[in-house]
Amino acid sequence: MSGGPDSGDTSVERLTPIVRRLILLRHGQTGYNATSRMQGQLDTDLSEIGVQQAKSAAAALADKNPMVIRSSDLRRARDTAEALALATGLSVESDERLRETHLGQWQGLTHLEVDAQAPGARAIWRDDATWAPPGGESRVDVAARAVPVVTELVAALEDWGTGVSPESPVVLVAHGGVIAAMTAALLDLPVARWPILGGLANTSWVQLSGHAAPGENPRWRLDVWNASAEATDSAIQ
Repeated sequence: MSGGPDSGDTSVERLTPIVRRLILLRHGQTGYNATSRMQGQLDTDLSEIGVQQAKSAAAALADKNPMVIRSSDLRRARDTAEALALATGLSVESDERLRETHLGQWQGLTHLEVDAQAPGARAIWRDDATWAPPGGESRVDVAARAVPVVTELVAALEDWGTGVSPESPVVLVAHGGVIAAMTAALLDLPVARWPILGGLANTSWVQLSGHAAPGENPRWRLDVWNASAEATDSAIQ
């Protein structure tokens, strides 16, 4: 007869689940954002408002004691990440796989200019994650290049979710389109349902938790969507 929970039987190994916190932070405002102009992979700078937004987000996220900061190599994301690095004493590693969606022929155009050239195309693009602007990427394409960043970090960071600070997150600083695509893919949503994730405000962030037994791949859960320094304890919105 097998022993109960307190019988001292050690034949069954009991594994404590690992919970890895992941924060995906959108960059601060740029002049393109302020004028509804499509940036894509154009390398634009933060506006004065964007610089202040980055400082505010850095102050809020520094309290979470991040363990790693990685960023898109585009200046608006890199400068946002550097504000967090300054607040935490960490360094920033750039990764071009975290760049925004390449918008092809739409890059540099305003929303109205795109609508005049291709009526209805932006609506199709928003509602179909497999559709790409002329010469650009779809959200499915973006997820395919960006999600491996997370997979590699899971493999490389042995103390992520363990160690002396198990709650410490990895922070990836990127762009609204790539964050939405990564989130949908990590949650394993059906591609037809990817558009349910709405837009992110500048310097808003997403928090995901990856749950796994030791040695297993994490199953990701959405904790927070579109949080900000102005509402740091907001729930999923």
